[in-house]
Amino acid sequence: MTDKPLAHRLAIVTGASRGIGAATAIALGKAGAHVVLTARTIGGLEEVEEAIYQAGGSATIAPLDLAEGDSVAKLADAVAGRWPALDILVLNAATLGTLSPVPSIDQKEFARLMTLNVGAQAAMIAAFDPLLRNSEGGKVIGLTSSVGAGPRAYWGAYGASKAALEALLLSYAEEMRNISSVRVAIVDPGATATAMRAKAFPGEDPTTLKSPDVVADTIAKLAIAGFETGHRYRVE
Repeated sequence: MTDKPLAHRLAIVTGASRGIGAATAIALGKAGAHVVLTARTIGGLEEVEEAIYQAGGSATIAPLDLAEGDSVAKLADAVAGRWPALDILVLNAATLGTLSPVPSIDQKEFARLMTLNVGAQAAMIAAFDPLLRNSEGGKVIGLTSSVGAGPRAYWGAYGASKAALEALLLSYAEEMRNISSVRVAIVDPGATATAMRAKAFPGEDPTTLKSPDVVADTIAKLAIAGFETGHRYRVE
């Protein structure tokens, strides 16, 4: 196998300024893909872009808030104006929100959380569906959490958003199964040393957790080798 198995492929990674998103973008770039990096933090995106170039890859940064107005549509227009197809779409961006009992969920915060974790993901799929279909083998990889499938006390808001995301992705997988080459996978990263994890478990020793690079390696392997559509992968 060539050391650039994703050469001439285009990838988009959301939430790419840090953590799993950043590590995934770098892994895809190393494998030869040109990576479009999206996140709100320009400085973080520039650091990831530089890391990709240092590794011999190429990238384009697209700073934006996925939950804001027509930002997704503008991104899709910009990408479609430069590339004929999208080969890999990694839906990683998400917000944790406040962990609280269900009766105490702040409704305004919950609405914002669902807008980013679910609504923006639906908008990304809708906006990039034509370019994914133009690929010889378009791949959509969505990041989930164990609380999406197994409810946990105080995690109701975030868990509900991940359950909704999984339903969205799996429905799209079934819709595409027999009419296009687009394939969809769900990746549960498990306990990983990220800023979101530190916020949720402030007393936890991050050295006891897997690195985001481990999750990124799994995603890169899926992007290279392919997968059965609708499959759910847990990174141990």
